[in-house]
Amino acid sequence: MKRIFLPAGGAILATGLLAAGLSAGSAQAASDIASDPMARNSGEAASIATFWWKSNGAALRQASAYHWDSSEVKKLVSKGGYTPDGSPGMVAPTGNAVSSGTGQNINIPRTVGKVFFLDASGQPRWCTATSIQANYKNLVATAGHCVYDTDGNADTMSKWVFVPGYYQGKAPFGIYVGKQAFTHYDFDVYEDYDRDYAFVTVYNGIRFTGVKQVDSRDYNRFVGPKWGGKYILLSEDAGRLGDNVGGQGFAYNQPTGKYVRTFGYPYAPHPDGSKPYTGVTPKNCYGRTSAKTVGSAAKKIEEHVALKCPVTPGYDGGPWLLQYSNAKRLGYVNGVTSTFNDQDGNDRVDYISSPYFDSETAAVYNAAKNRWSGKIVGKDGELYK
Repeated sequence: MKRIFLPAGGAILATGLLAAGLSAGSAQAASDIASDPMARNSGEAASIATFWWKSNGAALRQASAYHWDSSEVKKLVSKGGYTPDGSPGMVAPTGNAVSSGTGQNINIPRTVGKVFFLDASGQPRWCTATSIQANYKNLVATAGHCVYDTDGNADTMSKWVFVPGYYQGKAPFGIYVGKQAFTHYDFDVYEDYDRDYAFVTVYNGIRFTGVKQVDSRDYNRFVGPKWGGKYILLSEDAGRLGDNVGGQGFAYNQPTGKYVRTFGYPYAPHPDGSKPYTGVTPKNCYGRTSAKTVGSAAKKIEEHVALKCPVTPGYDGGPWLLQYSNAKRLGYVNGVTSTFNDQDGNDRVDYISSPYFDSETAAVYNAAKNRWSGKIVGKDGELYK
C-alpha cells in the first residue's frame, strides 16, 4: 500500500488544511494519509460497472452484507476516550438530498446508499455509505473496513462501486465506480479501528439504458458483456455524484453529547440468532453520542464514540450526521458506523460506535476532496476502453 509523505511539498497541502479551518500544527497529520488506487482508468471502471449491472443487476441482488462474526460484539467501556487535537471545524453540505422517489425509503437522504465489492474470497458484499461534499462533487464516505481488505490482508476491495438510493436491485441515480481510496495510515497498515473510516473518489456515474443488437464488426467498438455475440449494453453518463444527490457536510473535533442521526441497511442477525432486518430497507437512529468506547484490544480501539442504536451489521459505514435537517435531508458527517455492541448483556446489539473524527481525519478528508475523477462513458453511450 502507498503512504503519502509531505516533505518539501507539504506546504501545498498544509495551505489547503488551513483554508479548511485547521491549525498550522495539523499539517503534521498529513503524513498519516494512506492512498490506494481502485479502478485505474476509465476502461477498467467501465468493466467494473458492467460486472455489477449485467443480467439486469444480478450481481447487485446476489450480494450480502459484509460484516465480521457476531462473537466480535463487545460491551462498551469507559476507559480511554477521544482527545480533540485542535479547534472544532465544519465543511458545509451542498445540494438537495431530499428523496424525489416514492417507496419505503422516501425519508432517507438520497446521498445514502450501498457500496458493493468483492471480498477476499471473491463473494459479492455490501456496506452502507454516503455522498459527502468535495471540490469535484465525487466523494463517498464509509467505514475503512468497507474499503480496505482487512480479512485478505490485501489492498482495497475489488470491483468497488457506490449506488446511492439503492433499493431492491435499482440504481436510481446511477452506479459510481471507485477511483482512489484514502484512509489513515494506522488503519491501512495496522488495522487500527480507531481510524476505521475511508473517503473514496468516484468516477462520473453510469446508467444502463438497455441492450442493443449489433453487427460483430461493431461490437469491437464497445466495452461490455455480450450475449450470443450480438448484444451489448447501452449506457449514458449520469454526471457527477454530488450534482445528482448532493453531498453531506463534514465535521471534526466536535464534543460528544450532541444529537446525531445515523443511517444504514442493517441485515445480519443479532448474536442471539434473531434477525429483525432484511437489508432491503434503510433504517435510521437518533440520539446523543456518548464518550464510552469499545473494549477491543484486537481492533486496537481506544477512542470510539457510541450511540444507542439496536441495529446489526450491514449498517457498517453508514453516516453519523450532526445538525441533521429533516427538511433538507442534509447534515455534517461526524462519524461512520464501525462496531456493534451489546451493553446490557442480552446477546442483542443495542449500541453502535464510530471512530472519533479529529484533525487527522480532516487531513485524510481534505486530501480526498481535492482529487478529480472523470467520466467512463463517451459519445453515443460508448464505454471507454
